[in-house]
Amino acid sequence: MAKKLHYFNLNALGEPIRYILHYTKQEFQDVKHNYLTWPDPEVKKTLPYGQLPLYVEGDKVLNQSLAIAKYVARDSGLIPADAWQQAVLDSAVYNIYDFWKSVGQFIQEKDAVKKQALKKVIEEETVDFFFSRFEKHLEENGGFFVGKLSWVEFVLAGIVEASNLFLGIEVDKKYPYVRKVTEKIRNLPGVKEYIKSRGPYKL
Repeated sequence: MAKKLHYFNLNALGEPIRYILHYTKQEFQDVKHNYLTWPDPEVKKTLPYGQLPLYVEGDKVLNQSLAIAKYVARDSGLIPADAWQQAVLDSAVYNIYDFWKSVGQFIQEKDAVKKQALKKVIEEETVDFFFSRFEKHLEENGGFFVGKLSWVEFVLAGIVEASNLFLGIEVDKKYPYVRKVTEKIRNLPGVKEYIKSRGPYKL
């Protein structure tokens, strides 16, 4: 069954999905839309909620990045069988997205002064609030969120990379467990080759 992933030609919310698909050796068409010319009215009107990413499998369509990531991670060992561990992972990924909301506000802000003020708060307050907690969670569980590799580490890696790109800083610089697991994801079979062929993202 043909698979397609629609997202922009940069990382952010779509990159963890790409990483999971490459790591689990799933064949798919990576449809990259130009973020510089977005929104494309013709494409946007075909989207269920007007947003990317969008995952298509045959005649089935799925939106929302976390739902897509979790779906493509099925049957791969990246989702634990234990219900409590599943809940812990869901909690962790929502916390990661809570951090990303602040970066999203920064990205979308057009006023230069307000944008700089948002960046200052992220650098001086938001990063440490969230990343000190991510760091503690990883440290207490052997470098992972539930003691072994899961789909949520892929999401964390993608958000770290995107945050670094958009903010122009290293949000993981002071957090060795976060940095280590991000590098682990980037060097997994399939992911490493994809990153090499893709090259670095630029704004």
